[in-house]
Amino acid sequence: MAKQKSTSDTAKGDGENQDPKKPEGETAAASPDGGAGAAAPGQADPGQAEQETSEPPITINVQYIKDLSFEAPTAPGIFSALQTQQPDITVNINVGANPLQDKVFEVVLEINAECKIEKQIGFILELDYAGVFTLNIPDEHLQAVLLIECPRLIFPFARNILAEVSRDGGFPPLMLGPVDFAAMFQAKLQELEQAARKGEGAPASSPSGPPADPPADPPASPAK
Repeated sequence: MAKQKSTSDTAKGDGENQDPKKPEGETAAASPDGGAGAAAPGQADPGQAEQETSEPPITINVQYIKDLSFEAPTAPGIFSALQTQQPDITVNINVGANPLQDKVFEVVLEINAECKIEKQIGFILELDYAGVFTLNIPDEHLQAVLLIECPRLIFPFARNILAEVSRDGGFPPLMLGPVDFAAMFQAKLQELEQAARKGEGAPASSPSGPPADPPADPPASPAK
């Protein structure tokens, strides 16, 4: 299972396609009705056939709420403090990816938000938002697409759910800013490289600790 993690201390409110040029001296064949470039009767249009056979690199099959929890343990007293104090909100983001079938993967955004006012807990909001993707890409790009592109596509929907649930819970809507999943991914790769170098430099006789996470493990970095 591939994962990546991000932590943020604050949350805030929120070429045209052209026809290819024809070589000089070449003229488009005219159809009997006067149209240019039309395929002959009974002959398939090469462009149309190519479009029908080509598969998109990323397809979202379904997206859904996997788990959702909201708690306001100090309500209703906390609402009085909310009138005079600015809430302090901490948000943690994890990304997990699980293979389901050949070329089909489930990507899960795990978002945990905690609101504190005067050291009292205002609310705790936990959301697991998932999407099932079909990927037609080379294997060398699979990890990056699962942990960067796929969560980027479903993140706006998860952000909207967080805003609505926090608002319906009696608090100002929680509006998350954009998350740089690419930076999170790169930061985790650097951590894995450093861990690998430290493992290579350890004496052979010394006891080794738990193995380092494989490259498919979660990229982690502070969200901006």
